[in-house]
Amino acid sequence: MKPNRGLLVVLSGPSGSGKGTVLKRAMQKNEQLELSVSVTTRAPREGEIDGVNYYFLTPEAFQNLLVEDGLLEWAEFCGNFYGTPREKIEQRLNEGKDVVLEIEVQGAMKVRAAFPDAVLIFNLPPSLEELKNRLIGRQTEPPEVVEKRMNTAVWELSQAENYDYVIVNDNVEDAANAFLSILSSEKCKTARNKALLAHF
Repeated sequence: MKPNRGLLVVLSGPSGSGKGTVLKRAMQKNEQLELSVSVTTRAPREGEIDGVNYYFLTPEAFQNLLVEDGLLEWAEFCGNFYGTPREKIEQRLNEGKDVVLEIEVQGAMKVRAAFPDAVLIFNLPPSLEELKNRLIGRQTEPPEVVEKRMNTAVWELSQAENYDYVIVNDNVEDAANAFLSILSSEKCKTARNKALLAHF
């Protein structure tokens, strides 16, 4: 039997909510998960590697991808552009691989429009106060950028109801387990197992 098409999973959440940490732990526990590497026009942070964390592009190169319809979705966030390369994702899904997109709310809604069966998960911080403490604690941005991210976070949290699931990242291990439980449940849906049912 041909393998089921893989799950396209979207994980979003405010900057500083720890979605990357949750995803990293989930991928350690489930090696079948693949992270889609996004493209961005923002500068690399310390320790980030081109092609691993992001593909870091010039604004001109990003614009060329847009013109060629090479992005599944794209969004502007805090003055920088982010996008998801289309071709590789389609290929991996057709091979039965589960692909995770760690993207912003705007991009998630575009993915939902293009892939109605995508699984959208929103990563919540324990509280707004804790979120601000995490952003300040990173010491990667000046206070005015932290404030801008907090204002954006309030809007993003208002959009969480458009997602299929929410997880609270109060404890990374628990949040990663919740994330993996969602994927397990989705794989058992009858709508995703039509070939199996037809076999019987």
